[in-house]
Amino acid sequence: MPRPRQRACLQDGLKLDLNKLARRGLVRRGASTGPLLIRWFSTYWDEEIASARISSSLVGEFEGWFRIQIGTCDQTIILVPKARHYGGHQWYFVCPVMNRCASVLWRPPGASRFCSRQAWGRRVAYASQFLDPDNRAHHGKAKIKRRLIGDWDPDEWELPPKPKWMRWTTYNRLVERFDSYEEILGRGIDELISKFLGKYSQ
Repeated sequence: MPRPRQRACLQDGLKLDLNKLARRGLVRRGASTGPLLIRWFSTYWDEEIASARISSSLVGEFEGWFRIQIGTCDQTIILVPKARHYGGHQWYFVCPVMNRCASVLWRPPGASRFCSRQAWGRRVAYASQFLDPDNRAHHGKAKIKRRLIGDWDPDEWELPPKPKWMRWTTYNRLVERFDSYEEILGRGIDELISKFLGKYSQ
């Protein structure tokens, strides 16, 4: 059963993904940046829902900072580098509530600051948690397709081919997950057919 819609949906709020900000050049290791403007758009239609100014400093050896100014909210978040297994460092937010490292922080609807998913506890849930198994499977398939589609025509591909930059192990794992969603939807169709036949055979 899907969860009753009593909790806030994280995806209806705002998300800060430090790795995505780094890929876009909005934060840079060994440098200070900002203030820069960032925008959030609706998941369901191409409409801006919020904007903010961000600044950051990743020049410290043991600690940096990230500042976001949005409306009346002016929040500074500590950043820390953690060693990677294969060399170099990965930067993380330090959640202001849990005091633990996180790559992603959330500000759910009605909240006044960004914190890690764990800090919000049972007050929030991901969008997929509000869905029944069939709709969750449709949602999962669409999410995988969006990740793979790149410049391909979405109407020509049910499951797009592997992007050049993606490892085969990652792509094969996504294919397995896509197939598992297909199986769930297939079982749902079989159940509907059985119910339909059973109803009219009586």
